[in-house]
Amino acid sequence: MRYLVHMDRKQLTNISPRAWEHPADRAALTALKQVPGLNDVVKFFLGMTGEKSIRLIFLGASVRVNERQFPKINALVDEACRVLDVSDRPELYITQNPALNAGAVGVKRPFVTLNSSLLDTLNEEETLAVIAHEIGHIMSGHVLYKTLLWFLLNIAAIAIRIPVAQIVLLGVLMALREWDRKSELSADRAGLLVVQNPEISKTVLMKLAGGKHLEEMNLQEFHKQAEEYESGGDVLDGIYKILNVLGQSHPFPVLRLKSLDDWANDGSYQRILGGEYTKRDDKEENFAQDFSEASKQYQEDLKGSQDPLAQTVSNIGEGLENAGKEAIKFFGSIFGRE
Repeated sequence: MRYLVHMDRKQLTNISPRAWEHPADRAALTALKQVPGLNDVVKFFLGMTGEKSIRLIFLGASVRVNERQFPKINALVDEACRVLDVSDRPELYITQNPALNAGAVGVKRPFVTLNSSLLDTLNEEETLAVIAHEIGHIMSGHVLYKTLLWFLLNIAAIAIRIPVAQIVLLGVLMALREWDRKSELSADRAGLLVVQNPEISKTVLMKLAGGKHLEEMNLQEFHKQAEEYESGGDVLDGIYKILNVLGQSHPFPVLRLKSLDDWANDGSYQRILGGEYTKRDDKEENFAQDFSEASKQYQEDLKGSQDPLAQTVSNIGEGLENAGKEAIKFFGSIFGRE
């Protein structure tokens, strides 16, 4: 695999991660912070060990990327940091693992991990998209809760000593899982902003679904799969879709493809490349606005979705809204008020 860094990519100077974050990601993270017992779990795990134990695992069992080890990957890290204007460059480790996956963990010194199978499957620009995806997680502040989730999933034996009820731990874990999937939609956008080619981001998702034999796959057919998944079946199928994703760390590739494609085509992506984006020193919106934006996004997604369950929910929601308006008019007429 040959790696070349293309310095003609636009640098997004001083860009804030809010420029690309999905409203559902911000709303889910805000809701996550309200989960009872979360602070106790964070204090127990991260307060007890910090990030040192995780970092020592990768330091001892993986290969740290630098100018002398995986120098071509090292150049891609530099390129992703250049485009996203990241001054605090994270470390990156290559781990021997057959699963097509990567990650970002840590608290004070977050770092990126790439499974070795990615290097055998992805080309240069696809690998850059994955690295940028993980740096996007770091920039958005996702790594604190991703690190907590890593502990809960990989060091389950410690859970029996947590000084909170098991049901609280289960609630925290479920909330973390739900937010974690939403966070991937934001990071996919960061990856696209770095490679600045939607086709590259799409082929990454195709390879995550079907492996390295891209010559045997067709992007148009993969789009058809996404459309069929969303619109096919009945309301019961919609319930199955929800249940099937509960145990997943990422949304299914076809769903990620549709979400990223919608964002790339609605003008948001092009506006950012044109220099119209939120800067890091801009005034931050509050939590209430996060929920408001997410609510609008969910309503638009439901109305535009072809999924029977989503259409049913949308129709019920519109019915309740209309019923509420009629009730206001009715009681207003009784009391002689508008």
